[in-house]
Amino acid sequence: MGSQRREVVIVGAARTPVGSFLGALSGLSAPQLGAAAIREALRRAGVAPEDVDEVIMGNVLQAGVGQAPARQAALFAGLPTKVECLTINKVCGSGLKAVMLAEQAIALGDAEIVVAGGMESMSNAPYLLERARTGYRLGHGEIVDSMIKDGLWDVYNNFHMGNAGELCARRLNISREEQDEYAAESYRRALRAQEHGLLAEEIVPVEVPQAKGGTVLVTEDEEPKRVNFEKMKTLKPAFEPEGTITPANASKINDGAAAVVVMSRERAEAMGVPPLARIVGAVAAARQPEEFTVAPVDAIQKVLRKTGLSLSDIDLFEINEAFAVVALAAIRLLELD
Repeated sequence: MGSQRREVVIVGAARTPVGSFLGALSGLSAPQLGAAAIREALRRAGVAPEDVDEVIMGNVLQAGVGQAPARQAALFAGLPTKVECLTINKVCGSGLKAVMLAEQAIALGDAEIVVAGGMESMSNAPYLLERARTGYRLGHGEIVDSMIKDGLWDVYNNFHMGNAGELCARRLNISREEQDEYAAESYRRALRAQEHGLLAEEIVPVEVPQAKGGTVLVTEDEEPKRVNFEKMKTLKPAFEPEGTITPANASKINDGAAAVVVMSRERAEAMGVPPLARIVGAVAAARQPEEFTVAPVDAIQKVLRKTGLSLSDIDLFEINEAFAVVALAAIRLLELD
């Protein structure tokens, strides 16, 4: 017996500041950062912790984080132990997949209120001694960076994800100059947004304990003000000697978390909670691992077909990937303005 999918809305949202690598937020674990976002998202939505059915959080770098990261975040946020929790590892898509699963659970009537999001502390990714359990016995050993191995390495081609970015740049003839300019404009927009307080409303300040006692309150993203526009043009390629991708036009190594509160429209109306947004449609798309750079193009086309919309119906595209070349590829292939 079939039933109609319920309309699903987002009623609360919050994120921590984004901390730079080994920066202001490095003293907190991913679940601690996730807890800050969850707690604030619920407060803004006016939803009591005991009313939450499930917490779904994306988390990629799980080595050393401890058992059940999403449950840690939920309990650290003050949710009761009866709340179910699920941790998702879909690499860059982890947080979005968490929201998709929340939408599905509510649309199908399996849950009423779900908190979903993502959390990461790249600063705290440990180094690994992979042969320590069986013994090194003779010869040199190797210390393995779990951040690279678990988060940034293509196991099929045995290269860094940045090499896949270079492959995309060559195939689509996207230059270093185009990537640098796109990255520079991203920094300029972030700086203007900070200057005018446009991001303050979405951020929950985070208290970070200090080694010598006391705490420091972190209130804004660290990276934008670290930019050096002149140096951007002179940086050496990071992945190939004659490549186009540099530390400036690639994403940064960051710490932070974000969460949303999701429920049905009927439940929101019954609770008197005003929706922030309605989830119209969501999809996932996949290609060969080294072609992840153009998977957003497939996803956009797929979700438009699913919802019956066209490119001209969309006012804003947020293509949030690891390299400037990814956004530029989508702009070129979809002919976005």
